[in-house]
Amino acid sequence: MSCCWCCSRAWVRGVLLLVLCALGSPAFAWGSQGHQVIATVAWQALTPKARDEVSRLLALEPGQTLESIATWADEHRSPSTSAWHYVNFPRNSCKYEPERDCEGGQCVVSAIEKNTTVLASDSEDRVRLKALKYLVHLVADIHQPLHAGYKDDRGGNTYSLRAFMRQSNLHSVWDSGLIAQIDLDRQALVRIVQRSVAPKELREISVVGMAEESCRLVASPGFYPEAGITPEYVQRFLPVVQQRLSLAGYRLAAVINRALQ
Repeated sequence: MSCCWCCSRAWVRGVLLLVLCALGSPAFAWGSQGHQVIATVAWQALTPKARDEVSRLLALEPGQTLESIATWADEHRSPSTSAWHYVNFPRNSCKYEPERDCEGGQCVVSAIEKNTTVLASDSEDRVRLKALKYLVHLVADIHQPLHAGYKDDRGGNTYSLRAFMRQSNLHSVWDSGLIAQIDLDRQALVRIVQRSVAPKELREISVVGMAEESCRLVASPGFYPEAGITPEYVQRFLPVVQQRLSLAGYRLAAVINRALQ
């Protein structure tokens, strides 16, 4: 990470951005920029065969791209799909137990698995396109740590704190606050994100593994700040944000590549 992102000038720019972005508003993981960055990274990592099939499905809605569908699942939330965006763990365990953590299959882990199966199937193309839209979004969601956080504070939503000169909550800070601190346009952020993980970090991982990995980040020392969001907190966790965006993009590509092999 360039040291200029941690200087006072960048901090002030980030503050202004966050005030404009209204941190207290309803939170969706990563915000639109984060989701689109993840989709761009994934698109560039698709195999030629997978890219051809994704392009064919996207052509059912002319003009659509992997980037443009990245926030579709947030824009089309319903009571029956709202729980697909997260999984809640008890505070004393990041070990995923389906009966406890995903009752009735209503969580992001199950939703990713189900939509991967649909995308890989011989279902009607529009059904498979819908599954693709969910996958592009939900694989990103599961990499936002607090979308696999604690049940007792609703993934940080009820953990109130002072952030960037206003009252907010930890979930909102991680959804959009920290990424705004990077203060780059989308393509510049894509280039940074693509270099944020080493090849050894891209080992194959299950959907359950993705969720447990996010939970362990939430459980790490200092993740829950006691004194609000400080410059030190931002400096410490900006590299983590970049890594999570990178892993989400490359793992999304791996999920799609396997489904369309």
